[in-house]
Amino acid sequence: MNLSEVKPPQGQVKVQRRVGRGMGSGRGKYSGRGAKGARSISGYSKMRGFEGGQMPLHRRLPKRGFSNAIFQKNHAIINTGMLELLEGDTFSPQSLKAAGIIKKLGDGLKVLAHGDLTRAIHVTAHLFSKTATEKIVAAGGTCTIIAPKAAPNTQPKK
Repeated sequence: MNLSEVKPPQGQVKVQRRVGRGMGSGRGKYSGRGAKGARSISGYSKMRGFEGGQMPLHRRLPKRGFSNAIFQKNHAIINTGMLELLEGDTFSPQSLKAAGIIKKLGDGLKVLAHGDLTRAIHVTAHLFSKTATEKIVAAGGTCTIIAPKAAPNTQPKK
């Protein structure tokens, strides 16, 4: 016995149906699609959520609420535990960015209190959580807040 004589079991391989090959193919004039309608045409693809012409569910349901995301602030975040691991005792947004600790500064640097702090460090940032401030001061360090940039005046002129 050699590999050229090996055949699959009876019924495993089915002959592929060749549609759209005319009247003699056994599939007829319209290839089993019927005469008219959207599905009879090549290139037909049903829209997601299509309900046969009925108003789709996602358009029937009422729209509620709104998103205030255009006004959200995206701060770079660092924890006190991470500051404990870093060398040095003075940290600012520029020094952390230069060291590669934060990628994008965004709307400023925010210091959070996850992790322990055992040494005195001096941190300059835009925001501090209440607990982070307590941890840094308790360890003998200081927290300096950078004033945020003033928003441009958007009031209409009278």
